[in-house]
Amino acid sequence: MTGISHPPTDSGRTRLEAYVDGWRRHDIAAVLDTLTDDCVVIESYGPVYRGKARVEQWMNAWFGAGGTVDAWEITSSAAAGDTLIVEWRFECTWKGEPGAFDGATIARLDQGRIAYLREYATTAALYDWTGVWRD
Repeated sequence: MTGISHPPTDSGRTRLEAYVDGWRRHDIAAVLDTLTDDCVVIESYGPVYRGKARVEQWMNAWFGAGGTVDAWEITSSAAAGDTLIVEWRFECTWKGEPGAFDGATIARLDQGRIAYLREYATTAALYDWTGVWRD
């Protein structure tokens, strides 16, 4: 995918890129600045965070428990109107264990802020299929 026109933040990055960057920098205020007050954020493994206050509570709990975002690289992006889409590679440390996976995010903007964000994760390593499925 390639970038198509979408509303930039003051620094020229999209709100979704700013959201990811805030997580990378462990900057809760920067992440919250990208969201509407009544946002809905859905993680790939199930939790739904409704409202900016709940997102702040989640981030404080996650970072407070020692979670770190070690890398979050956007590998492609696209937009159509107020809908933003990115694919990414995510690396973190949780409870002392490193983890990494590929994923994608679909987000919708409302008046320039993220109102809805849903993440999807790849659950197995990708491989080129050659006529036989791996076990």
